[in-house]
Amino acid sequence: DMVDIFRRSEAVPEVVEEALADCPDLRTIWMQIGVTHAEAAAKAEARGIDVIQDRCPKIEYQRLFGELRMGGFATGIISSKL
Repeated sequence: DMVDIFRRSEAVPEVVEEALADCPDLRTIWMQIGVTHAEAAAKAEARGIDVIQDRCPKIEYQRLFGELRMGGFATGIISSKL
């Protein structure tokens, strides 16, 4: 299981505490771009949880699978539909 944090950095400790208490199968905590909290990350890592900070899953997926086109924006298509 994974917890993805889209909140301000000051909210991270509370979210991490709740996740550690309520998610026995938790494997990863992911903090979005601009979201970091060293102490909360260290606490989760001490329990064997992988912690990713200040990253966007969409950008990382595209980077890892060779689809990075400026974060998906420079596709050459002008449309609000996919």
